[in-house]
Parts: sequence; structure tokens; C-alpha cells
Amino acid sequence: MQAWRVHRNGEPSEVMRLEETDRPTPGDGQVLVEVLAANINFPDALLCRGQYQVRPPLPFTPGVEICGRTADGRRVLATPALPHGGFAEYVVADEAALLPAPDTLDDAEAAALHIGYQTGWFGLHRRAHLRAGETLLVHAAAGGVGSAAVQLGKAAGATVIGVVGGPEKAGAAAGLGCDLVIDRHGEDIVAAVKEATGGRGADVVYDPVGGDAYAKSVKCVAFEGRVIVVGFASGVIPAPALNHALVKNYSIAGLHWGLYNDKDPAAVRACHDELTRLAAQGAIKPLISERVGLAGAAAAVQRVADGAGTGRIVVRPSGAAR
Repeated sequence: MQAWRVHRNGEPSEVMRLEETDRPTPGDGQVLVEVLAANINFPDALLCRGQYQVRPPLPFTPGVEICGRTADGRRVLATPALPHGGFAEYVVADEAALLPAPDTLDDAEAAALHIGYQTGWFGLHRRAHLRAGETLLVHAAAGGVGSAAVQLGKAAGATVIGVVGGPEKAGAAAGLGCDLVIDRHGEDIVAAVKEATGGRGADVVYDPVGGDAYAKSVKCVAFEGRVIVVGFASGVIPAPALNHALVKNYSIAGLHWGLYNDKDPAAVRACHDELTRLAAQGAIKPLISERVGLAGAAAAVQRVADGAGTGRIVVRPSGAAR
């Protein structure tokens, strides 16, 4: 089969190589899955750079979530077992962790429903306890992770303010349903949030960016607000001033969705059932900006690493039907 493999750490476009290799062999409790579509996530770039919390042995294939087909014909969502990631024609995955792909989504959309939307749901509902009528501030609102949070926030009845970088992304965020879009390139985030909320600030902040985004967020978070730390796409990990959290009476909560697979897998399955229901209702639908063939995977991962484009880029190996 063909698979992209990383033999040394570095930028994705420089270290990913498309090679012929053997199909991976399933171990105990695992199953071989044909890849129909593999969604690109920012962690794929971090894997290439050797900066992710999981460091598979070299060489490895990146690609942390797929929609695929099992030998018995089931269409499933899976997180491939590294080092045999999803940018390949076949992967192995834990049988117990497979989730049924929603019938209302095509392969590319289904591949993008898993990690980003699970992260959004757990962040907004399990960690932030978002309530209808509250104001949700989402950073990188036109990106893969942010776009999921925007849709889930609207589905929960929140007023959603999206922060983006540039007019193209502003248009995408508005199309996703943001009640207000702030272009950080030319607008003052803090002032815009306070004006939109009558000085109260945002009840919940969803931050996959870190750095300056976090610094601005805590200046416009509401009384008893909740800041959900999802990631650090900016490359800068903030150092929270806990005295500031104390005097403003807000909470800072971290979210590592992968832990739920180990600590509470039943909650992951329940979340998937809810996401499937929302997808069937049309309340959520992954924003797919590009569908590229397997040969274009390295360049696409680099675009995600550089923060270019909107929504999700999905890799579809040749022969994939949808």
C-alpha cells in the first residue's frame, strides 16, 4: 500500500515522504480499516515536528482521525493506532473504539466530525457547562477546531462571537453562524467583546490558540466566566496570572480530549450519539474547504501547520468512493 512516512522530525512538507509499504498487521483487539478519508488536524503537524505529547517511533505515518471501512463492510470513524496513522490506504485501530459513521455525512465530513467536535462538545458542556443565552467567544473561529465550537455553541443556544484573522476567514465564520465576527488584524478584541456584551464580557472562552489570544481573553471574560484551554496553535503557551483569575472571579479549565478515551470511554460514545443526532438535524456539519488526493497530503498538512485556509482539509486516498 501507499503511505506517507516521517523518517526525521521537521516541517511536514520537508519530512513527509510517500512510500510503498506493507499493510499494518492488527494486534489483539485491533482491526484493519481501509481509509476512505483522513482529516488533517494541527497535531499532525506537531507529530511531524516532534512536538506532540505523543512521539511515535520513527518512521511513522501521521493522521490522527479517519473515516474508513472494515473488512465486514462497516463504515466507521477511527483514531488509527500510531505509528500507522491515517495518511495511508490502510490503518489499524482498536475495535472497541470504533464509532459508526453518521449516514447524513459523506466520508470527508464524517472524518472531520470526530476529534474536533468531540473536543468542542466536551469543552463547552463537560468543562464549561455552557448554558443557553450565554455568550461564547471562540478564537480561530474559521479553523477546524474553532468552526466546530461555533456550531456547537449555536446548537446550545449561545450567542457566539468569533475571532478570526483576515476577511476570508471572517466570511467563513459568519457563514458558520457567528453572531459577531472580530477580525483580529484590524479590530480590538477586548473592546469589541465588551461593547457587544454591554460591558459584561464573554461567559465562556474557547481558546485553541494560546499566546496573545489568551491574554486578550482574560481581559474580556465575564464575572464567573470560564476559559477553556484547548491548545496552543500560536506556538506560545501562556502563563496564567492566578491573582488575576482571583480578583476577576473566573475559572481556567484545561481540556485534553484524548484522556476521555482512557478515563471515560462511555462518555465518548454518548457524545458521538449526540453529535450524530445534531448532524441528522442539520445543526452541525463540518466545514470542508479542500478534499485532496493522497499525493497532496504533505502540502495540505503544511497549510494547516501555517494556519492557511478555513475549515478542514481532508485527504481522500485514490479509490475512495465519497
